Amino acid sequence: MSPLVQLEAPVRAPVAAPRIQSLLIKPASALCNLDCTYCFYLDRAADPYKEIEQRRMPEETLRRLVDSWMYYSYPNSTFAFQGGEPTLAGLPFFEKLVQFQQRYGRSGQNVSNALQTNGVLLDNRWAEFFHQYNWLIGLSMDGPEELHDRFRVNKGGAGSWRQVMRGMEALQRGKAEFNILCVLSQSNVERPKEIYRFFRGLGIDNIQYIPLSEFDAEGRPLPETITPAQYGRFLVETFDLWWPERRTVRIRCFDNLAEGVAGMKPGACTMHKSCDSYVVVEYNGDIYPCDFFVESGWRLGNLMTDSWPEVARRAQRAEFASKKAVPHPACEQCRWKELCHGGCPKFRVGRRGDFSDLDYFCGAYQQMFAHAVEPLRRDVELLLGRPCPPLR
Repeated sequence: MSPLVQLEAPVRAPVAAPRIQSLLIKPASALCNLDCTYCFYLDRAADPYKEIEQRRMPEETLRRLVDSWMYYSYPNSTFAFQGGEPTLAGLPFFEKLVQFQQRYGRSGQNVSNALQTNGVLLDNRWAEFFHQYNWLIGLSMDGPEELHDRFRVNKGGAGSWRQVMRGMEALQRGKAEFNILCVLSQSNVERPKEIYRFFRGLGIDNIQYIPLSEFDAEGRPLPETITPAQYGRFLVETFDLWWPERRTVRIRCFDNLAEGVAGMKPGACTMHKSCDSYVVVEYNGDIYPCDFFVESGWRLGNLMTDSWPEVARRAQRAEFASKKAVPHPACEQCRWKELCHGGCPKFRVGRRGDFSDLDYFCGAYQQMFAHAVEPLRRDVELLLGRPCPPLR
């Protein structure tokens, strides 16, 4: 008999890690000059930096951030700043950022900057800076004064609406581009028409609604948390208000849904197949895969010691990205699974800390999809001049 031939497994080329597309930078970490009742950043037991009172990104960390990221992300470099409250880093911090971008940018490089703020510190100087360098600003406002001030309060417990309005007026005077981020809580979720008309009355034509979902240690919804039924009704009523103005008014969740219907990758990571489009950079250079999971177990490295390709290849990043695809029997049978892709991991783990749970807002998504997908499909096909891909 012929001797047995020892067959070797074919050598496979390593799978390239998905590139990091953008950064969410927290120059003041979770620190904030407000004390919003529903804030998930404040006093989190899992916050790795909760014992550190002063958190500001040092200039050398900022320099290294800009230099390394602009090299890695060439030719399109996106910087987005959030908190806590990022303006606590001070205007000179952001002026230095732009100087570094000008120093390290190369021919043909496009740079975009964005910042999410509560608006309290904004004045004419901030607005002029944002306008000069074409920043996009997200301004947090929960509607008219009565609704906004129920939960968005300062350290003394007073409402912040009047300060936010002053900040918004500074942005308008300075011709800075901005949109509104509105958190949907028990303060305002039952008032979709009032909120929409309020923002439109201010001349706002770009709105993002964020549903509130926070739970106690036993998995019970906190009093400010909205129900899936409330969120679904809000989306459906808002869609009908928006539809006649859809050519001139942008609402992010409907924009994202239209992108998904068209077969494009939506702008919102919650509708992606995996959670690996961006990373979070903390004030000290630590890097995490998601803003909702700034926890020691998910730390991917530090930009002062690790290169972006190294961070992109980290096993923790791939592990976190895979959590989006953890199967649930209801998702496998759902007609909308190619649009939703299981929802957001934050809304899956909120009640029991289990990534295999359904997204808390699953019922709201189904209600919104059933109401909005077909009119959006017809409209998108008209605009594109071709059929949209079928939902499998």
